[in-house]
Amino acid sequence: MTLRCLFVDFDSFFASVEQHDDPRLRGRPVAVIPVASTTTCCIAASREAKRDFGIKTGTGVADALERCPHIALQVARPARYVQIHHQFLETIATCIPHGTPASVDEVPCWLIGREQQRGNAEAIARNIKQALRKRFGEALTCSIGIAPNKFLAKTASDMNKPDGLTVIEQDDLPHALHALALRDLCGIGPSMEARLRRAGIDTVAQLCAASRDQLKRAWGSIEGERFWLQLRGFELPERKSVRASMGHSHVLAPELRDVAGMRSVLCKLLAKAAMRLRDEGLQAGGMAIRIRFVGHDRRFEKDLRFAPLDDSPALLRMLADALAPLERAAQRGRWNPKRHPPLSVAVTLVDLSERGIACGQLMAGRERAQAASRLLDKVNRRYGNSALYLGSMAAAVKLGAAPMRIPFQAIPDPARDEETGLHGIDQQPINAADLLQVRMNQFKVLAEKTHRGQSAPHRPSGAGGWHAGTPEEPASPQASLF
Repeated sequence: MTLRCLFVDFDSFFASVEQHDDPRLRGRPVAVIPVASTTTCCIAASREAKRDFGIKTGTGVADALERCPHIALQVARPARYVQIHHQFLETIATCIPHGTPASVDEVPCWLIGREQQRGNAEAIARNIKQALRKRFGEALTCSIGIAPNKFLAKTASDMNKPDGLTVIEQDDLPHALHALALRDLCGIGPSMEARLRRAGIDTVAQLCAASRDQLKRAWGSIEGERFWLQLRGFELPERKSVRASMGHSHVLAPELRDVAGMRSVLCKLLAKAAMRLRDEGLQAGGMAIRIRFVGHDRRFEKDLRFAPLDDSPALLRMLADALAPLERAAQRGRWNPKRHPPLSVAVTLVDLSERGIACGQLMAGRERAQAASRLLDKVNRRYGNSALYLGSMAAAVKLGAAPMRIPFQAIPDPARDEETGLHGIDQQPINAADLLQVRMNQFKVLAEKTHRGQSAPHRPSGAGGWHAGTPEEPASPQASLF
């Protein structure tokens, strides 16, 4: 009895939820996008979009429209996906107790006793599929992998999609993995694949044949040794990870690509991060600010260090001070925001630690700010995020910038993260024709800004925080959270 883990992976989850909720979308190619813009990318695609047009997570919206002009583009509804996620967990629990979800669309379940026998494990998997079908119909399906450990069970769940069931027993190793590509294995991304190739490992067969020491050298750490053991079916204890940072990033809509819009969105991102900080009982000792610009390789970077704190007013004041040199550069002509407007912004709280007991004298000066922060949290938890907000966030809230996202390896809390409908900013699904009109309007805004700024020469210099970096793509709005 070598089977220990049954891993449930919901197929094309976000897109399938959209098809489940709207029968008109069933059988059609569907892509879920974070915002109504052709400059963003698809964060999920339906099985039809993947199978017939090669559209997948990360495909640019413009590219998706070129491949499939009639694709249904749906603006993401994170709160709904989280709701269905919890309903899935309830349904799975009627068949087998499950472990802690790996993400919003993945759930490991542990097999014990006679459940580890192949026939019994497969019967449990079929019961899960039947229970989900009974509750949700045909639109929402799952693929299940069963294997000696969670790593291999997750790998197996991806080997026969959609609606598949794959079993890997100890005796099937390692040849059952040989047909896979290196990137098919969890934990091997582009950079790790490049490192393995430099070490002479180009295939999964070579990876499985490599020694423990070879993988340890390739990874440059004990993680390579852990990978070697997992490939052979060993179930290793979960490594406790210590959260080192907390933050958000956002690509600015054209109407927010100016100094005021940039500042407003950064304030909203920081306020969201600070609320999460307090919610998890943490405090930050530093802040990292990053801004990228249209048509310019240089970026603005600021890294701040300070005594640990968690209140929003203090953090927002430090953000304002950090942005002051950039704003002065715009006022004095060293940076022309019309010619090179801000494109994307990110703010990250670092040096996190558990909330401690501060000195009484220090607390006296911050007591009012902390009380204001607690009041903000209380109101926003009851009425929705941004129901009550600071004036510096007004433009971002009004235009619905930086809405709730779903990170890759965490389940968000809608009570804390979901935007309120009080300000009329709820996002609705959008079709391709509407998206084209949105894009035309955005193009008009950018064209007007570019025309107004063409006559002004631009040579940014002297603004504190300017950084001459290598040309890179702007950060995606899904880079930590969806």
